Amino acid sequence: MDKTKGYRLATRVIHDALTPELWEGATLAPIFQCAAHEHETAESLSLAFGGKNNHPVYGRLSNPTNTVLEKKLAALENGKGAIVMGSGMAAVSNTCMALLRAGDNFVSGKSLFMSTYLLFTNVLKKYGITAKLVHTGDSRTLENAIDARTRFIYAETIGNPAMDVPDLENLGRIAKKHGLPLVVDSTLATPYLMNPLGLGADVVIHSTTKYLSGHGNAPGGVVVDGGTFDWNNGKFDDFKPFVDRKGELALLDRIWREHHINFGTTQAPFHSYLTMTGLDTFVLRMERHLSNAMDVAGFLENHPLVASVNYPGLPEHPDHDLALRQFGGKGFGALLTFNLKDEATCFRFIDNLKLIYHLANLGDCKTLVIHPWSTQYLSFSPEARTALGIQPGMIRLSVGIEDVADITEDLAQALEKSVTK
Repeated sequence: MDKTKGYRLATRVIHDALTPELWEGATLAPIFQCAAHEHETAESLSLAFGGKNNHPVYGRLSNPTNTVLEKKLAALENGKGAIVMGSGMAAVSNTCMALLRAGDNFVSGKSLFMSTYLLFTNVLKKYGITAKLVHTGDSRTLENAIDARTRFIYAETIGNPAMDVPDLENLGRIAKKHGLPLVVDSTLATPYLMNPLGLGADVVIHSTTKYLSGHGNAPGGVVVDGGTFDWNNGKFDDFKPFVDRKGELALLDRIWREHHINFGTTQAPFHSYLTMTGLDTFVLRMERHLSNAMDVAGFLENHPLVASVNYPGLPEHPDHDLALRQFGGKGFGALLTFNLKDEATCFRFIDNLKLIYHLANLGDCKTLVIHPWSTQYLSFSPEARTALGIQPGMIRLSVGIEDVADITEDLAQALEKSVTK
C-alpha cells in the first residue's frame, strides 16, 4: 500500500518507504550492518539466487537499509525502481557499461562534470566506445551525431561548471524519434526543481553525496529507472534476457547483474542511513540553498571587483528563460561561478575567506569554494579547459544554507583584500 500517494514533496520525502510496523515501531530505517543474511531453508537461498524471492543474500548484492533508500529515491523521481551505489560516478559508470558494447557510441552534452568527462573521453575510449560530445541546444548537430551504433543520449540538468541548462523536452523528443533512451544526471537540479522522467528522460542519475544527503558525510549515487523505454524496439536485442526477467526494468536488472555486483559498487548501509536522515530536511534545505544562491549571485553581479557571474537565475544568462520554465519558477540551483582577474587573484581570494570552506565538493549545507582551473581540471590541457568554459580566473561557489548576510560579508572582505583595484 502506498501510504504517501497524493501527498506533496515535502511530506513524501520524509514518509516514503517507511514501515515502522516492520521495524519495532522505529520511524528511521534500521542499519543492517552485516556481510550476509541467513536463510532458513536451502530452497529459500536457491530461490534468492534465482531472483525468485527478495530475501537478502550478501552485502555486495543487496542490503535492506539500501533497499529502503532505493524505494524513497524512486518515489521522489516518480520512477519504477532504483539502485543505490557507492558514489555518483559509480551510477554513471554502471549505467554506461550496461548500455554500451565495444564499437558503440553515444551522444552527450559537452557540458559535463569533470570525472564524467574523463570517463567519456578517456576511459570508455579504451574499450572501443566513442562519446560524441555536442552542444545540446543545437538539435541539428545532435541528430546528425546519431548513427546505427548510437545507444543513448546523455545530459546534465545543469552543467558543472558551465552552468548551462539543456532543454530536456527537446532531447526527449529526439531520443524517442531515434528509439534511444535519454539518460539524465540531475544532481544539481534535484527532485525539488524537476523530475526529468516527466520531461522525456528514461533514466535519472544522482550523486546523492550532494543535495540529497546534504551534509557532506555520505558518498553515494543512485540510478532511477522510469520504466518507460521500450527495450523491444529492435535496437537492443542484447537486452532480451533482462527484458524476459524484469520487463520494463530490464536496464536496472542488467546494471545490477552485470556491473553493480561484479564491480563491487555497493553503497555502505550506514551511508544510506545518513542519506535518509538528510532527506528528512531536503525540502527545507533546498528552499534556503536556492534563495541564498539567488541573493549571492545578485551580490556578486553588482560587486565592482567581480568581472562576471555565471548563474541561470540571472536574467542575462542565455538559458534563463528555459531554466525558469523547466524548473517551474522554484529556483535555479545553488551552484554558480564568477570570474576574477587571474589565477593569482583567485588564490588570494580563497586564502582570505574566513567562513567559506575551500574543498572539492558541492551541495553541502555549508558554503564551499574551489578554483577549478588549478584543481579538478589540473590534468587537462589549457585548450581543453578553455573548451569546457573553464578559465584561470574562475571561482566555483556552492552556496550553503548559512545566513546569507554572513556569506556575502565573507565574500566582500575576501574580495577587498585580494583584488587589485
